[in-house]
Amino acid sequence: MPTSTLPPIIYSQQTRERGKRALTCSPFTLNLLIDMRSRGIPLKAIAGAAGVEQNYTQTPLLELSAESSLTWLIRLGLLRREVDGQGITDSFRLTPLGRELAKQWENEGETFSSASWCDRAKNTLNRWLKLPI
Repeated sequence: MPTSTLPPIIYSQQTRERGKRALTCSPFTLNLLIDMRSRGIPLKAIAGAAGVEQNYTQTPLLELSAESSLTWLIRLGLLRREVDGQGITDSFRLTPLGRELAKQWENEGETFSSASWCDRAKNTLNRWLKLPI
């Protein structure tokens, strides 16, 4: 069945809000999401000085920290690991939900706003408990 005939995925408001909260609490920029929309971005391009140079992060991230933050966004359904003929790669792409949120921010001409202390606390607690809610 061609993908163009499939109905769009409808996400709940709670799912969208959870995704927005996670993105605003993440160390990443909207520029990373925009680039992930068209291609997979390797971890090495996100971590360290390369991430700042590409405007993917505001400050350099250790590779482990970047991967941990990306993995959290995978758990929430915003990102996925890219796969090639050999298997899973170290590159990341947007899921349909991630695309929807990136498009919304881009259309509104916004960047990620600063997360409130309440949003940061919720995101940290959920991440620590490994809850996708």
